[in-house]
Amino acid sequence: MKSDIPKQYMMVNEKPLLYYSLKAFQDSFTDEIVLVCQEADIEFVRKEIVDKYDFNKVTTITAGGKERWNSVYNGLLTIYEKYGIADANVFIHDGARPCVDQEILNRALDNVTRYKACVAAVPVKDTIKVVAEDKTAVSTPDRRTLWQIQTPQVFDYKLVWDAYSALEQCKNAVTVTDDAMVVESFTDAKVYMSEGSYCNIKVTTPEDILIAEIFLNKN
Repeated sequence: MKSDIPKQYMMVNEKPLLYYSLKAFQDSFTDEIVLVCQEADIEFVRKEIVDKYDFNKVTTITAGGKERWNSVYNGLLTIYEKYGIADANVFIHDGARPCVDQEILNRALDNVTRYKACVAAVPVKDTIKVVAEDKTAVSTPDRRTLWQIQTPQVFDYKLVWDAYSALEQCKNAVTVTDDAMVVESFTDAKVYMSEGSYCNIKVTTPEDILIAEIFLNKN
């Protein structure tokens, strides 16, 4: 982001980026929010975001880990320690996706109820190339079979807890890039593509801030 401020705390339309993801879940059917952040940021997040904007569905703020999957595991562990094997669905969402909306969440709820595992996703618009180390094209996958994966990624709690518990036992023996890959690797469940939105971008580079502002203003 070329900024000294972590992207989730950068101001967008006079509010920190993380505010928008929390607001979407605060206003939804969600019963409870477990917020995972860097340990050093916990007090800042509690005071300047959760308390300031009265996100009363945030029941726990817990420390993340070295990798994304470590952070997700810590969040799931918080639920396990509180409820055991809960009869619930878990929505795992990136704080850097501020444009998630109620339609995405409602579709995901419907699909996780039917399939036990689903992810917000959209068909890719561009041609994708598989590229070698020398930056030459190796192959061109059929675009009709390719989807761009977003968050939330949503699972029956027992299913995702079992998958992440198995991953935790492997430690760093397995490389995973998202929650769906964990479920695919350690269970027999199939992950359903739940309709996301092309507006549901992940803020990663400076220009993404400008795009997010446009989408948030539109909403």
